[in-house]
Amino acid sequence: MIFQIFGNINNPYSGTYQGGIRTGTFGLIFFLNNIVKLAFVVGGLIVFINLIVAGFQFMQSGGEAKNIESAWNKIWQSLIGLVIMVISFLLISLVSFILFGDPTQILKPDLFGPR
Repeated sequence: MIFQIFGNINNPYSGTYQGGIRTGTFGLIFFLNNIVKLAFVVGGLIVFINLIVAGFQFMQSGGEAKNIESAWNKIWQSLIGLVIMVISFLLISLVSFILFGDPTQILKPDLFGPR
């Protein structure tokens, strides 16, 4: 038996065939769903790192008005970016509800990989 760290890895191109029709999640829609998920994760990490850097910048400002203003600007820009991400998520949910009747339909497919 081979030592497995991550478990089984499924081939994303292998679907099940029922009556000659390929079923499962695949294709352009699946790819776009994964891009949207990746964008939210990367955006959230950028906001988190920006807030930490701005906090350190604020603590190290030494009372100088210019440095404090720069830190506050970075904090506000990060929070505005976070709000934009949340609004875009709500818009995706609204479009999904209008088109498919389910607010999570666009973001629902699972990522292929270890389970």
